[in-house]
Amino acid sequence: MKLKEFRVVDVALPRVASRTPARRPSWNDTTVRGLPMSKYPEFVNTPARSPGVGTSVGGGTVWVQAIAEDGTWGIGRVGVGLPVASLVRHHFAPLLEGRDCFATEFLNDLMWRSSLRHGAQGLNAVAMSGIDLALWDLKGKLLGQPVWRLLGGPSRDRIPCYVTGDDLDWFQELGFRAFKISNPVHYEQGIEGINIVEEKIARARETVGRGVELMYNPVMPFDVEFTIRLAERLRPYELRWLEEPLPPDDLEGYAQIARAVTWIPIATGEDHHTRWAFRPLIERRCVSVVQPDLHWCGGLTEAVRIYHLAEAAGIKTILHTGANVAEGQQFSYAVPEVPMAEYHCSSPG
Repeated sequence: MKLKEFRVVDVALPRVASRTPARRPSWNDTTVRGLPMSKYPEFVNTPARSPGVGTSVGGGTVWVQAIAEDGTWGIGRVGVGLPVASLVRHHFAPLLEGRDCFATEFLNDLMWRSSLRHGAQGLNAVAMSGIDLALWDLKGKLLGQPVWRLLGGPSRDRIPCYVTGDDLDWFQELGFRAFKISNPVHYEQGIEGINIVEEKIARARETVGRGVELMYNPVMPFDVEFTIRLAERLRPYELRWLEEPLPPDDLEGYAQIARAVTWIPIATGEDHHTRWAFRPLIERRCVSVVQPDLHWCGGLTEAVRIYHLAEAAGIKTILHTGANVAEGQQFSYAVPEVPMAEYHCSSPG
């Protein structure tokens, strides 16, 4: 079956009204977060207002539709707006149209090799993700099989989930037993920032208790010195992991933290794109958990490669926001070394 066309399309998802009023505004709209741009005072605010995190050049969601010659179609969703849409339309679509729609390995390799000169690990990886997810959706429809079966699953009968957010009381009511909280500081805040983080994590641990998992999610705002000093302060709180303290390009920094901090596992990966970014992290044992994002890393095809690199090294894979999206649920259901899935939860309704 040949690929007839790739299109960037608008998708009108149905809006589901809340059945009950929210008890308070969502943490995701009100909590001050320490992010890379928080180094500069004008950007110390919530993620929705942080350039490169909550805002995108040219808009947000990009839906990619892959259409086979018989009219069957698959769809994939990514972000970053017009730049990614342009790459899909003008770079990747002409390269892939007319080819075998089942040849996902070959098509992925074509996309990667054709991106090397202008950079395969940035916006190209996001565009590749949208196309790859659409191809897997199309393949499942044509074969009449769920994607988890095409990936070799199932590996379990249910997917354990942890929840990301700061509304811990509500999450407990929902039945969660593992929690990841946000980070309010940047390394520029020094000892004051360390004090703020410790106070927040102490309150969180007191709220959820000692018998459950608690994780902490900085999202790239630290340097090595700040991370090590903070990790020492956080020893008493028995964190399951400390996530993405450094920017993704600081491999040596991650290696230094892994050597210095042995009492808190390090996790990262949502902002690492393609297996080439993950390979040195894994080879040098910089992390205990890798966290590719299916919408940024290159898609399902690339995530499976990352998973196998990690699995061979005894490192777990937990997708970034994997439980929030169908493709993440399919992956987490299919492969063995995925101990849980992340559910990002915004509204205390």
